Amino acid sequence: MTEQSAPALKEMFNLERLQHIATQMSAVYPAFDASGFLEHAKQDLAALSVMQRMARVSDSLHAVIPLDYPQTLRHLYALAPRLNSGFVSLFLPHYVAHYGLDDFERSMAALKYFTTFGSAEFAIRHFLLKDFERTLAVMQQWSQDDNEHVRRLASEGSRPRLPWSFRLARVQTDPGLCASILDNLKADSSLYVRKSVANHLNDITKDHPDWVLDLLEGWSLDNPHTAWIVRHALRSLIKQGNTRALTIIGAGARAEVRIHQFHVEPRVIRLGERINLSFTLESVAAAPQKLVVDYAIDYVKSAGHSAAKVFKLKAFTLGAGEQHPIRRTQHLRDMTTRKHYPGTHTVHVLVNGERMGSADFELFN
Repeated sequence: MTEQSAPALKEMFNLERLQHIATQMSAVYPAFDASGFLEHAKQDLAALSVMQRMARVSDSLHAVIPLDYPQTLRHLYALAPRLNSGFVSLFLPHYVAHYGLDDFERSMAALKYFTTFGSAEFAIRHFLLKDFERTLAVMQQWSQDDNEHVRRLASEGSRPRLPWSFRLARVQTDPGLCASILDNLKADSSLYVRKSVANHLNDITKDHPDWVLDLLEGWSLDNPHTAWIVRHALRSLIKQGNTRALTIIGAGARAEVRIHQFHVEPRVIRLGERINLSFTLESVAAAPQKLVVDYAIDYVKSAGHSAAKVFKLKAFTLGAGEQHPIRRTQHLRDMTTRKHYPGTHTVHVLVNGERMGSADFELFN
């Protein structure tokens, strides 16, 4: 999903929400020009994306508050707990990033505070661009904070490929710059934090897969929190059938299985309909084996060729001689990230990275 494709999400900043922000700001700052704020904030609102609307709120506050940065921050501190949406509170760290870049210590404290109400992951990146070493040092401290939101900010804000934000070229070139943050969080008790660490590592696999594999091969998976992070961090490499990635999660061996009754139904569908996948895996091994089961669809492209997209199915242990039925429904509909074209599409079952069975269906518009 992209910010432009999320009409429901951008309505988080609708006229009703702008009025809420104005009302709450007036409550903590009685001299606040609520009408001026609303007039500025609602201009061409319908044409703005969700992130543009968030920025508009921040800029509108700046336009009508005749105070300096430290004075304004005091009022924004009071406003934060009064807002009725964590996502909407993103305009607070945005204000910090755009009007407090030259007040480093005060702004770092503000981002640490505001992130507990929503997230400051986008804002902190502007400070990384301006003063990378100084900002990273603060984030390394945050990675050991008692608050899970602050710890997550250390990982999420330093992701090389954070969605809806610009890439961090220095981290993308040298992921080792953030290694201490990842190490501090590799067994974090918070799922919120663990998801961020896994996504950070998955980002890195796009540019430096061997760096991630080298790192994770040195991590002990005895801790279930670490094991969770590793599985999710390697998801892209596992979809690619990367042997080292599969080996790390215990599924590097060739699967000793047979596939039975692989069906893709119906065999002819129209755009907007669903296909149903079904098959049974039978173990022919003498001992239990760890299996990672995915499926790929060879999508027909506009030029007539096909390109595969891999989807996760499940990971499980199959006992000796056991059978395991698997079912999945796939909705064939256009999205911003994928457009469908008519023609023959092929579905493949992948077990531990190896293609075990294939079947076709025809798609018509």
